[in-house]
Amino acid sequence: MSLDGAYLHIVREEMLAKKLVGGRVDKIYQPSREEIIITIRTFGGAEKILLSANTSSARACLTSQTLENPKAPPMFCMLMRKHLGGGRLLDISQDGLERILNFDFECTNEIGDLVTNRVAVEIMGKCSNIILLTRKDSEWRVVDAVKRVTDDISSVRRILPGILYELPPREERLNLLNCTEEQILSALDLNLTQKLAKAMLKIFEGISPIFARECAFYTARDVDVTIADLTAEQRSRLLFFLKKAGSAMSGEGRFTVVSDLQGKPKDFCFMNIEQYGNEAVVSEYPTANMLLDKFFSGKANAERLKQRSGDLMKLIVNAYERTARKLELQKQELENCREREVFRVCGDLINANIYRMEKGMNQLVADNFYTGEQQVIKLDVRLTPAQNAQKYYTEYKKLDTAEKMLTSLIKQGEQELIYIDSVFDEASRTTGESELNEIRAELMETGYIRRSKGQGQKPQKALPPLKFRSDDGFEILVGRNNIQNDKLTLKTAKAGDMWLHTQNIPGSHTIILCDGKDVPDNTIVQAATLAAYCSKARESTKVPVDYTRCKFVKKPNGAKPGMVIFTNNRTILVNPDEELYERLKV
Repeated sequence: MSLDGAYLHIVREEMLAKKLVGGRVDKIYQPSREEIIITIRTFGGAEKILLSANTSSARACLTSQTLENPKAPPMFCMLMRKHLGGGRLLDISQDGLERILNFDFECTNEIGDLVTNRVAVEIMGKCSNIILLTRKDSEWRVVDAVKRVTDDISSVRRILPGILYELPPREERLNLLNCTEEQILSALDLNLTQKLAKAMLKIFEGISPIFARECAFYTARDVDVTIADLTAEQRSRLLFFLKKAGSAMSGEGRFTVVSDLQGKPKDFCFMNIEQYGNEAVVSEYPTANMLLDKFFSGKANAERLKQRSGDLMKLIVNAYERTARKLELQKQELENCREREVFRVCGDLINANIYRMEKGMNQLVADNFYTGEQQVIKLDVRLTPAQNAQKYYTEYKKLDTAEKMLTSLIKQGEQELIYIDSVFDEASRTTGESELNEIRAELMETGYIRRSKGQGQKPQKALPPLKFRSDDGFEILVGRNNIQNDKLTLKTAKAGDMWLHTQNIPGSHTIILCDGKDVPDNTIVQAATLAAYCSKARESTKVPVDYTRCKFVKKPNGAKPGMVIFTNNRTILVNPDEELYERLKV
């Protein structure tokens, strides 16, 4: 699933076709630790280039995303602005089909001289990096990098400020764009015992495993075929496929994403993929950059969120575990309270036989008139018979009182677990720092986070709810967090509006603004689908969603944020749909 050199070549060609060369650096942002966005302004408008050194989503592509940036720019971002700000893009280059894309800029240094600086984006899995370079005496030297590489990390190649920049070690392999048929056939003859797909990765530079497997599948309809087993006709098919791949890299590509049957993207390529048959779904995008931007956006957002919300998620998990342990202990204590009747019976039996008892007895053997069986009752030798009876009655009352209190506490604890689970769900679905800050504010109000000095004096402006428009023209609002859910349901919505929520599953309150009109079934289905997608059941199917009029939704006194009760509801089963979510979003 990693981005290969052949695909990167096509990305570069699309960037050049956009006439980015000659444009000037307008803005530089660093939305996360391993991501940089450079806005290039040209005569045709502004284009954003996203550079990522994240291990699981390393890439360089044009992006249309609007990412939220941290309030204070990181040091590397400030360094990039210092060395590239206002610079003119001179060239976008790639050495062969290596997974390194170079962006060269003409910039002005501190004393006003023109200098050439470079941003090298190395897309190499866990070794991916974004490196800022400057040219001195025809050599490139490292200014700094997103990931500094010391001797402790790599003894082969260091990336540190001030040192000479060296390219990674490189093997001599064939280039699909300029190799000849004779070179290909000679390379095949040197690897006769290997599987064709594996040999392709060894022979050709800059190709991915999915392309190598597709090459074998097209050649012999078998991804495990060996080179020695190829017939003359199959070798001809192989040469034709490789020629077709070269043409695809030169502007005739089909940019396809392979997804599983549940719609989750798994891989991508610059050619049509047929090797999976009916076991996968193949979708196509108009450009290579658009495919990359879409393919990695979900994973990158999750990684970005993980970096920003790690402390908050840990706090929520700890609160949940602490409450769960406390609840378990209370349930055990409640179970012990079930034995309180034994103490009352002992007191009754002592009182019934007190006439034949004396002080100093250590036990009483008497007939239990409740069961008809003989029972042995332990006594305290220091107490009189009446005091022993009172001791048993006191223990009974203590357990009886404890049972009533524990029942109430357990109910509160279960509600607290539901609330914490809902906070965890909304935190896991946030997309930016502002939403995380609202959740932190909510946890401060509910006492899970201690409010430090100076906090709360200047509350940030609340975000609006998510807005959608159904195909029938009805506006649909979805809450981002529990406080917003309360406001949306209890203040914004009118009595006749429609309220939806996943059944017994943490999620967002969803409102259909009716404006006195009857709501069509299609709008209810679409709103229910949005409610299911904006819930903990996002990855599930056949999610039950309750819906009713807002006038039937009430908030109990003292209930946690987002907790409501409702009546007169109906239930519908829907499947969460990301495409519908994106299509209806306003």
